[in-house]
Amino acid sequence: MAAEFAIYKGEEMLAIGTAKECAEKLGVSKEYIYWLTMPTAKRRLDKRKHPERCTVGVRLDKEDEDEGI
Repeated sequence: MAAEFAIYKGEEMLAIGTAKECAEKLGVSKEYIYWLTMPTAKRRLDKRKHPERCTVGVRLDKEDEDEGI
């Protein structure tokens, strides 16, 4: 089963689905979707003047959901 992602800009959800689905909806590459979830992207976001305006990605893993039970 392919990993799912949620892509946000500020509090607005732009896309949700597999990397391919999100990439097609946003007109970007799958690699960009993966990159949005990496620690490097998160560090760069922290350095931005207005991080609330940035596009961010969250990987939605089934394991993470099960840990909360």
